[in-house]
Amino acid sequence: MPDAQYFDYAQYKCPMSLYAQIAAQLRQHIDQGVYQVGEQLPTEAKLAAQFAVNRHTLRQAIALLKTEGLLRVDRGRGTFVAAKTIRYAIGKRVRYNQTLKAQGWQARFQLLRVVEVPADNAVAKGLEISLGEPVALIERLGLADEEPISVGTGYFPLKQFPDILEPKNIQILREQQSISQFLQQLYGCDHIRRSTCVSARLVQSQDAQWLNLPLNQPILLAESVNVDQTGNVIEYGVTRLRGDRMELVFENDLTT
Repeated sequence: MPDAQYFDYAQYKCPMSLYAQIAAQLRQHIDQGVYQVGEQLPTEAKLAAQFAVNRHTLRQAIALLKTEGLLRVDRGRGTFVAAKTIRYAIGKRVRYNQTLKAQGWQARFQLLRVVEVPADNAVAKGLEISLGEPVALIERLGLADEEPISVGTGYFPLKQFPDILEPKNIQILREQQSISQFLQQLYGCDHIRRSTCVSARLVQSQDAQWLNLPLNQPILLAESVNVDQTGNVIEYGVTRLRGDRMELVFENDLTT
């Protein structure tokens, strides 16, 4: 752990506010690996004493580094060095795997649940089917370099995909790792995003376990409706993403 003697305000040639100087020193420690990704920083009291400042000034420095994406603050747990943010583009095509791989991440999915369920109000509305109609629920945990970053639940109308839950087809999905390629291979179906609605909420208990998050952590919630090449609705999806790891970028035109 670095101590107060390493902090030298005189090294900065241009005038800076005190909290910005502290942020610069902490930033340097992170860049140099003094604090590793995922590591918890000392408490506010210890850092304030280390830099010989009050807690208000220290909190300003922490807030600055948080906005830069270098730190994350988990309520009730402390301040941690944040991992690199993953940028995910919301566009016409559903290209989760390709997006992560293009940024140097090793992407894979773990199948969590595969089951037939009756459509509730939200699912029936999303799929444009009647309430109670049977649908296939496929739930997967998304990982980047083996770290959990998302939980996605897809609902597919069984009247359109009556054999989607057969073991041989689920095995294909497990090996394929891509819903889009799975639908193309089995049904000749394109997988086009028609709409996406993003909101924020606190993580729920089961998702917290899957995503390795505390219960008071906010997450991003993305509800999507996907269609085939003829415009028929083929999937209603609800994806929960780690807000501390994922950055959603909306493309200008989703229709081309």
